[in-house]
Parts: sequence; structure tokens; C-alpha cells
Amino acid sequence: PPAPPRPLSRFSLPRQFLRRQQVLQLYRKILRALREVPAAADRRYLTDWARGEFRRNKDATEEDAIRMMITQGNRQLQELQRTLKLAKS
Repeated sequence: PPAPPRPLSRFSLPRQFLRRQQVLQLYRKILRALREVPAAADRRYLTDWARGEFRRNKDATEEDAIRMMITQGNRQLQELQRTLKLAKS
């Protein structure tokens, strides 16, 4: 069975707020980067995929899992930016 939820400490709300800000910032950066994808069909597919991933994980509450997803999302964003830069050159 899953572990019972941790009681809210006085530090958890600011941490949740900061984590939420990180997630929203990552989401916006990904959508902005996807605007640079040249092919409309690819751009639409990738945008739908990204939105779906964020939607699928919107109810995640475990701190370590959220941190891991943010790290993974940032890596994927960097890879996308690298690929787009190469495609332009």
C-alpha cells in the first residue's frame, strides 16, 4: 500500500509553490521551443504529446518524483533545442 501522506509542515507550502512555478516555467519553455519545429504536423504532434505528458502527471504529489520529472523535462527541452539549432544550420 502507498505510504500515508506526510503532514503539511510550515515549509511545504512555499516549496509546493516553487515547484509549481518550476513546472509551469518548464511547460512554457517547451511550448515556446516547439513553435520552432518547421513541419506543422510534427509541431502539432509534439505539442499534443507535451501537453498530454503534463496533463497525465498533474496530480503527482511525491517530491522526488516531481523533481525527477522536472529534470527529465529539462533534458528533453535541451535536446529539442539542440536538434532545432542543428536543423537551422
